Amino acid sequence: MKKLENKVAIVTGAGAGMGKAIASLFASEGCKVVAADINEDRLEALKAAIAASGGEVTPLLANMAVEADIENMIQTALTEYGRLDILVNNAGIMDHFAPVGELDNEMWDKVMKINVEGPFKAMRSAVRIFLAQGSGVILNIASVGGLQGARAGAAYTTSKHALIGLTKNTGFMYSKSGIRCNAIAPGAVNTSISDTIDFSKITPLVNDRIMAGMPLNPRTGEPDEIARAALFLVSEDASFVNGQTLTVDGGWTAY
Repeated sequence: MKKLENKVAIVTGAGAGMGKAIASLFASEGCKVVAADINEDRLEALKAAIAASGGEVTPLLANMAVEADIENMIQTALTEYGRLDILVNNAGIMDHFAPVGELDNEMWDKVMKINVEGPFKAMRSAVRIFLAQGSGVILNIASVGGLQGARAGAAYTTSKHALIGLTKNTGFMYSKSGIRCNAIAPGAVNTSISDTIDFSKITPLVNDRIMAGMPLNPRTGEPDEIARAALFLVSEDASFVNGQTLTVDGGWTAY
């Protein structure tokens, strides 16, 4: 039997990178996937690829900074498939590596809204469904930036620390209700998130304090390597894993 047979999952940021790999792998394991993203062309390509492999997916345009989109995303799972078993909060954006003294309000607000507020609101709605069902799994895609202080700027670093804290609290608080909540902290991964970085804004301080450590990274990971870790954490193979953050970084943070 496939690991996610008859399960229903929402995957945000599913149009590319880790989200695409997670949605595709889950579908291949028998899961019905609501694939949410802000890019319609990428969603259509994902739909075609999953359908060609015999999987089932419902693509959905959704912006994690818009509460109405988040609620529509949750309701779409219920309308299309009658339940929700898994929520994967993968969508996120980077900052420009700015330290606190160089960070403007606009970037702070944008990063926090998408990386923290969006997942929080999706989790809140999902947990209410899970409580009624008596089961459910949440997986948050965090970052080694949520464990360390110099893998990104102040906004992104704060957002991923917050997401890991939210993961721990949720996993513990609902552990007696059949709900698990874990996170993955990827290292550098070959995705399109770098498209959200304006490298012209990298300052001398950032080059001195952050970029100097980047060569210590053993290698860049691939999205499917994160997807396989995600499959483990949402499946029954991880039934006793809750409130934890799995670092998947090729050994970068071991230094």
